[in-house]
Amino acid sequence: MAVEAFIPRAPYASDPAHSRGRLHPEAVSPTRNAFRRDCDRIIHSTAFRRLAHKTQVFVFHEGDHFRTRLTHTLEVTQIARSLARALGLDEDLAEALALAHDLGHPPFGHAGERALDRCLADCEGFDHNAQTLRVVTALERRYAEFDGLNLTWETLEGVVKHNGPLTDRQGEPVGRYRRLGLPHAIRIHAESQDLELWSWPSAEAQIAALADDIAYDAHDIDDGLRAGLFTLDDLAEVELIRDILQEIRGVYAPLDSGRESHELMRRLITRSIEDVIAETGRRLHALAPRCAADLRFAGEPAVAFSAAMVAADRAIKGFLSVRMYRHARIGRIMGEAENVVCDLFARYAAMPESLPVEWAHNTDAGEQPGRLRRVADFIAGMTDRYALIEHARLFEVTPELR
Repeated sequence: MAVEAFIPRAPYASDPAHSRGRLHPEAVSPTRNAFRRDCDRIIHSTAFRRLAHKTQVFVFHEGDHFRTRLTHTLEVTQIARSLARALGLDEDLAEALALAHDLGHPPFGHAGERALDRCLADCEGFDHNAQTLRVVTALERRYAEFDGLNLTWETLEGVVKHNGPLTDRQGEPVGRYRRLGLPHAIRIHAESQDLELWSWPSAEAQIAALADDIAYDAHDIDDGLRAGLFTLDDLAEVELIRDILQEIRGVYAPLDSGRESHELMRRLITRSIEDVIAETGRRLHALAPRCAADLRFAGEPAVAFSAAMVAADRAIKGFLSVRMYRHARIGRIMGEAENVVCDLFARYAAMPESLPVEWAHNTDAGEQPGRLRRVADFIAGMTDRYALIEHARLFEVTPELR
């Protein structure tokens, strides 16, 4: 019987016993380490449960087998744990970051995010990553002593910085934030807690980001095939996919399309994970980090795809962009979904009494940006289904989104 190899904890792994702690100090748990507690708090949050009814690409009633934000999150978590285990990193922290990474997504996926960003154009916009921070530090209200989930510094850092630094050492925004500045929630949180926005995050956070990419490629291909937007033969125009299909057909042909597509997904995920492990091993050997802080100050990501896999990932996303994300049917549905979100925002902003009582009382006083962001908080927390129910309650005509 095969026995899984034991991978010792790497010296550069994040250590829950030496966490930088929580914004609101709490007694240590006798049964769970700090990062395990973060996982459990996220799983038990309201925002996590709502992911079951939030769109990944297709709207919620397109079919029972298409991905939701929850199924996507669970797939990302599985991949993140596999990578952390193979690299000797902290599995609980990697899991916490994977579980939390989409908590800030509004209904209707990126369509909802685009709509809220337009609605808040005069109030610093809307960013789902920043909204995740807002959810776990303010909007979840489950504890008597504080708002939010009071997660560890390492988990909050990874939520905010999993794609890399947001500023330079002088605090000036970099990358995608250079033009518009830091998102509102991140800028405000930085006033009470320094997440070192200028440094790279932990290796576990970098793992969660790549696990997200791996899961996206595989399940969007699967959902696109299931929806009939393209075929396996269409996918063969992507070199990596063509190579994997040739492997499968060379061993198993003939194979029905359902089994063939699942075999493709399995091999694509495996190949991606193995590539990350090999490339990360090479980078770690060159960096020779002695502790987690060494990776934060390395000046480049330690966890990464190889150049060949970066090119393959880009080719897959290019194919999906044309054949799936910009497909006429998907575009029409998402356009209608954006209109639903914009309609709701305009109505709530103009008539706060249309909101539930517990939300309305905070939107009729104070500065206009704060009131509008409170409306956006309410909408961002909606599931697809609830957004459509609310739209039907407030408007005479509501699209079916199908």
